[in-house]
Amino acid sequence: MFDLVQHRKPSLVESLFIILIIFILLGFPMIAIPNMTPHIPVLVSIIFLILYGMFQKVSFKKMQESMIQSVSTSMGAIYLFFFIGILISVLMMSGAIPTLMYFGLDVISTKVFYLSTFCITAIIGISIGSSLTTVATLGVALMGLSNAFGLNPAITAGAIVSGAFFGDKMSPLSDTTGIAASIVGVDLFDHIKNMLYTTLPAFVISAIVFGAFSPWNQAGDISSVAAFKEDILSTGLVHSYALLPFLLLLIFSIFKVPAIITIIFTSILSLMIAETHTSYSLQEIGTFLFSGFSKTGVSESIASLVSRGGINSMFFTITIIILALSLGGLLFGLGIIPTLLESIAHFLNSASRATICVVITALGVNFIVGEQYLSILLAGKTFKPVYDKLHLHSKNLSRTLEDAGTVINPLVPWGVCGVFITSMLGVPTLVYLPFAVFCYSSLILTVVFGFTGLTLTKGGNE
Repeated sequence: MFDLVQHRKPSLVESLFIILIIFILLGFPMIAIPNMTPHIPVLVSIIFLILYGMFQKVSFKKMQESMIQSVSTSMGAIYLFFFIGILISVLMMSGAIPTLMYFGLDVISTKVFYLSTFCITAIIGISIGSSLTTVATLGVALMGLSNAFGLNPAITAGAIVSGAFFGDKMSPLSDTTGIAASIVGVDLFDHIKNMLYTTLPAFVISAIVFGAFSPWNQAGDISSVAAFKEDILSTGLVHSYALLPFLLLLIFSIFKVPAIITIIFTSILSLMIAETHTSYSLQEIGTFLFSGFSKTGVSESIASLVSRGGINSMFFTITIIILALSLGGLLFGLGIIPTLLESIAHFLNSASRATICVVITALGVNFIVGEQYLSILLAGKTFKPVYDKLHLHSKNLSRTLEDAGTVINPLVPWGVCGVFITSMLGVPTLVYLPFAVFCYSSLILTVVFGFTGLTLTKGGNE
């Protein structure tokens, strides 16, 4: 999108006014209208920009070209999400994810309850790639245990949110992880490995905090955890060789095999294991690959965990990417963002200043719009040319997008994640916020590294 033709050059005041209107069009429906999907406000914003462009005598053909060119630059992201949808489905079919969940539940302990809550939600979050699903299933169960033990619900909720979003951030199955990598043109596994620089210290800090808060003398009945494990076992998907796909995934990522190729081979191995263990019909396999894996005859909580994946599950993400990229293409093509960047070009002359601008933009979109997808997409597309100009590898940008975008949304009371988590756990966002240690630790670390230059990679994308 960065070679788009700028069809006009608006004034700085005009550009600021248009951006303000866009933020209102994006933010007001998301905040004021319950259950509003981000697609509609983005589409309304696109319509507004088209009308604005026509009023400024920019032909529709030129604006359409800007949108098409913008979308075309991220077609890799769209292809990637099709394959991720398939991968999630076959990992469920093979038993890889259920087996990881089963063994992961062994970490629950009443004596280090907050710490074990953080660790298990992190494991489950990585395995399924969805923070909200983790919160809505295992998180709810852990809140029940916390209440039964008479423990602090705010700390428990903070541990659940921290673990779930650690998993979401670091999982190759996560849509936000894929978006952050793809939107700036970075290989998915290179992006994940680079995030370790901020994520591992944030994980360690969080573990220390939750360990310190844990009631070390607490004894209690964790029979509900054992029951949860039995429910997973009852699916028939837990078996000894089910974790082989994760091993292959790890090996391929170490050797820097491209993400799509890695996913293809991992999916093939998972499908072979699934056929060996269960023997699905071709009709069932076809249905699972498109609509997602589903399991009947199990409890509702387990069904919501294992019934996931499929190409169909990716349509929400793919469509918001296409719409957001189209919006970005119009903002660039109509000269709005180029004018704004030009006005601060003298400021954006170092890695530290670029980092802080990305952080402010991602935070601003999160708090104004309440949507993590848009915070990643808009900030990523806006600052990609800045990082190129400073000869900073784009994986630095994608990491900052996650640290200031993905993991911050659950801390916004009116944000999509914040509202959902509060409704699931019964703890207000501002109450659990001080204890969501991982979320704001990631943000602080990315700012510190941006200012010090530590862990920042120079040069262009490889």
